[in-house]
Amino acid sequence: MDKIIRAIPLNDFRIDIVTSSGISGIFDVKPYLRGSAFKELEDESYFRLVRPAHHGIMWPHEQDFSSDTIVWDIQNSQPGA
Repeated sequence: MDKIIRAIPLNDFRIDIVTSSGISGIFDVKPYLRGSAFKELEDESYFRLVRPAHHGIMWPHEQDFSSDTIVWDIQNSQPGA
């Protein structure tokens, strides 16, 4: 499992990601905001508190995404994927 080593919040609920294996790209969180578990992430100031944790990314109230989900999303959202 890849480890997320950089997670920089961007505008429009996107995160600039770099993994320990060198995969990099933009993770778009918008499609996941529909679920109640991620409702708090709709607050942009809270969204910007994201940090790498436990191989994935996490927010202060323990909402998280695994590196597997993030890497899959990045690889499948690139042009020509």
